[in-house]
Amino acid sequence: MKVTKSLSALALLAVLVLTLNNSLYTVDEVEQVIITQFGKPIGKPIVDAGLHVKVPFVQDVNAIDKRVLEWDGEPSDMPTKDKLYISVNIFARWRIIDPLQYFLRLRDERSAQSRLDDILGSETRNSVAKHELIEIIRTSKGREPLRDGLLSEIDTDTKIGALVPINKGRQRVEHEIFTAAAEKVRVFGIELLDIRFKRINYNESVRPKIYERMVSERRQIAERFLSEGNGEAARIRGDRVRELNRIQSEAYRQVEDIRGQADAKAAEIYTLAYNQSAEAVNLFEFTRTMQAYSDIIANNTTLVLSTNSDLFQYLNSLDSESEKSAIKLD
Repeated sequence: MKVTKSLSALALLAVLVLTLNNSLYTVDEVEQVIITQFGKPIGKPIVDAGLHVKVPFVQDVNAIDKRVLEWDGEPSDMPTKDKLYISVNIFARWRIIDPLQYFLRLRDERSAQSRLDDILGSETRNSVAKHELIEIIRTSKGREPLRDGLLSEIDTDTKIGALVPINKGRQRVEHEIFTAAAEKVRVFGIELLDIRFKRINYNESVRPKIYERMVSERRQIAERFLSEGNGEAARIRGDRVRELNRIQSEAYRQVEDIRGQADAKAAEIYTLAYNQSAEAVNLFEFTRTMQAYSDIIANNTTLVLSTNSDLFQYLNSLDSESEKSAIKLD
């Protein structure tokens, strides 16, 4: 009897403990709870942290996160307004503001992420298709293009490296996607907090063509600098030749000027030296004539001179002296 009573008491105590344990539950600071009875929500969501009571074995506790959650989409290929296929990757931040509506429509976070994939992906595709690529990439319409040191030396008339004017910019495009998507996800009890482009790249099929165009542009810049360098080198060489000719001409003029001054000075010295007496004059004439003979007469030179020529007078005098010498010998 006593054993039966003890077992009954233990069984009753176990039932009481199990019932009490199933009646009490705690709500964490980062959670909000929906109580369901036979699968249907009962009462209002419980958002206060602490210890709470429910009907045991009949009601269930469904915890819902109330922190800021992240959504990170997969890269998706889509066309822009200017018919360029790009790969776009975006991310967003969201939270649950109406847990009851969220529970009735989505139930769990996995379903919410799937629905966000559909909505945000669709709105991103629609917005990208309405804008050109430059509108999606550039941050603001007041931004200036970044040019390297060599490229900055190219005149302003060239279109190499110039940016196309924009009307909105990437931030406005992101805001358009956020505004359109926020209205659609609100019906699920979700508040969209922010959305941003994570990565924008060209599609794999068009990327080689883009790289080829970039290489072609850089080659065009290189050829431009090469032609300008060749032109500058030709100008420098021309200046060098012109300056060399000028220096040589100036040196030749100075040489001739000095030579003329020297000849004039020598003539003046000769004049002073040979004009001192008649004998000096005769000696000057004789030496100059002898110098002229050595300059104009070679081994095979034939001269035709008049007997009255100044050059012939000394030769003629030599003949006269020879005759006189012959007479004396006879």
